[in-house]
Amino acid sequence: MTLTPEALERISTLTLAYYNQRADAFWEGTRDHDVSQNIAALLLHIEAPPPFAILDFGCGPGRDLKTFKQLGHSATGLEGAARLAAMAREYSGCDVLEQSFLELDLPGSHFDGVFANAALFHVPCQELPRVLVALRRTLKPGGVLFSSNPRGDGREGWSGGRYGAFYDLSAWRGHMLAAGFVELTHYYRPAGLPLEQQLWLASVWRKPAF
Repeated sequence: MTLTPEALERISTLTLAYYNQRADAFWEGTRDHDVSQNIAALLLHIEAPPPFAILDFGCGPGRDLKTFKQLGHSATGLEGAARLAAMAREYSGCDVLEQSFLELDLPGSHFDGVFANAALFHVPCQELPRVLVALRRTLKPGGVLFSSNPRGDGREGWSGGRYGAFYDLSAWRGHMLAAGFVELTHYYRPAGLPLEQQLWLASVWRKPAF
């Protein structure tokens, strides 16, 4: 079923409202999450000389944004929920673009890396192609995109007040390749658990250099 513009607006509005209303609890529940494996996966594959220009896509309250800054990189956040964006600016000291994922306005060929940790699954499937193309365009030639999303079986819809689309590796790979990315690697998280308990699919992709 094709989502109408009105349905897409409702998805964006209600999902952002969910995070705005729960901003403090979300921060307390996620501030100690260890995503160093994901940060390292992005930085490892960037071939430009450091410091890197990094876009933290869906930066939330700024946990990873601050980490990128502490590592010496030029980090910019992007967050659609106004309360989370304000928290991220205060916590990290970085610039944060307040933009809905469905209404992106990003500079062309600007970033060495895009870090999309637990973010892109909120984009409805029908809108994902244009969002991925926007992220590819904001990367410099040869730039790298990291994504981590909950593993799924193609289901899409509302869950606890948030909208999500849940992909397996084959489906996610298809979207990324169609958007013009080259696959570098993928893995499942949390590390060290049996596959059935690794609920997150992480992957790293490059924008071709030409």
